[in-house]
Amino acid sequence: MKKVLVATVLLVVLGGLAVGCDSDDDDGDAASTEETRDSIYDDDAGDADETETPPVISEGAALLEVGETSLGMVLVDAEGHTLYLFTNDVSDQSTCTGGCLDIWPPLYSNGDPQIGDGVDESLVGVATQADGAEQVTYNGALLYRFADDAAPGDVEGQGVGGVWFAMLASGEPASS
Repeated sequence: MKKVLVATVLLVVLGGLAVGCDSDDDDGDAASTEETRDSIYDDDAGDADETETPPVISEGAALLEVGETSLGMVLVDAEGHTLYLFTNDVSDQSTCTGGCLDIWPPLYSNGDPQIGDGVDESLVGVATQADGAEQVTYNGALLYRFADDAAPGDVEGQGVGGVWFAMLASGEPASS
């Protein structure tokens, strides 16, 4: 009886560990993260939930600065995180919706964006989105942050899906 009880407890514990490992592996697997990213970077995967309010990066006036990265001098937000443009956007209207917004939160500004050293003020603007939010633009391109950029200077979003690129201080997309 004791052997059966011990074996049962051991199976339950090992089964729980296996489930935990499988869950952790799925969440942390670089390939699955990349697949998820690639599946929503430029398609309509999130369009079913377009009524959801997109995340706001800046609660006040956004701050644009220039920061040094491995790609060169790029636009960064107030926290020093790299800002990106999405080549699938149509004019000044964002085509990143639904789940895309979780990975690529837009840089919104309440009021005129603040301009830091090295930023060409003549290239800075805002575009009113369908939901009324004011998204910051640079050289006419809407700006986003990449959720996987953990620290200032990270450029993990560069070239994702061939449509996301860091915004250089010059107003051009960074090349890979």
